[in-house]
Amino acid sequence: MPAQMETRIVPRQVTPEISQHMLSDIDKLPGVQLGDFLLQFELDEPRESVQEIARKELRETPENVKPAVDELRRLLREDKDLYVPLESDAWLIRFLRPCKFYPESAYDLIKRYYAFKLKHHKHYDGLVPSKETNIFNQNILTVLPNRDHLGRRILVLELGKHWNHNKCSLDEVFKGCVLFLEAAMLEPETQICGAVVIFDMEGLSMQQVWQFTPPFAKRIVDWLQDSIPVRVKGLYIINQPYIFNMVFQLFKPFLKEKLRSRIIFLGSDREALHKHISPKCLPECYGGTVNIPRVTGPQWLELLLMCDQEFSAINSYGYKKK
Repeated sequence: MPAQMETRIVPRQVTPEISQHMLSDIDKLPGVQLGDFLLQFELDEPRESVQEIARKELRETPENVKPAVDELRRLLREDKDLYVPLESDAWLIRFLRPCKFYPESAYDLIKRYYAFKLKHHKHYDGLVPSKETNIFNQNILTVLPNRDHLGRRILVLELGKHWNHNKCSLDEVFKGCVLFLEAAMLEPETQICGAVVIFDMEGLSMQQVWQFTPPFAKRIVDWLQDSIPVRVKGLYIINQPYIFNMVFQLFKPFLKEKLRSRIIFLGSDREALHKHISPKCLPECYGGTVNIPRVTGPQWLELLLMCDQEFSAINSYGYKKK
């Protein structure tokens, strides 16, 4: 495989079926052609096999969906503190799916989602890809172009030897993750199947350990645990040195059992990793056999930059300013 694979932007016309999932009026969605592979936001209707998962795991059936959408819309219409895109069924479903189409639970999730954004407004205000180019250019944060064997998105964070903490802060890493997950939230298949995260901690140094603080740990756990409409199905810690225990001790007090049970320490045991993510879905560096090129941070940035307008639209909703 060539080290530098030719890439080019391939715009895709936004059809009415696709635009229903978006909050802005972008007329073209960018894709990146990587050799034979096209990387793009997947806003089409879920495949039949994924619809079956939605029926079985999320109660997503015609008799549940419409009443849930109507009731969630009613609850939000009565909430005079929130400004949200009430007319968008797809936006409402985005929050109903992780709550198994229980409207009261989805309403609570929406309130937590926006309360978190308000509490941490200094990280969220004006958060668009064009203002966060550094984290992507550092190339320590990427999403694999393919899904795993269960249809889940795979986010990879390399916070060890590849991370220059003097050039890129943990707050920037957090904002990069927010941008990725906000994009993932648009995708119907990701809403249904969820996402997994690989933390590659190879080469973690003591200087990097000192970057982690209890307030940062609490923010991350609150975000993952209570404040995003994404089904986080697994957090896999790989290649971690012994000193990573010091980092994990900061996070432990804030973890509830559900998320705690999904954090798996795997070290350098590739067979153990493959029990959670099929090697057919992983690159060679993780013992995988996938022959799709790995997408670099700058390549993802190229894609996200064309969606600034959508991220601005996402940022325009929330609790009304007093």
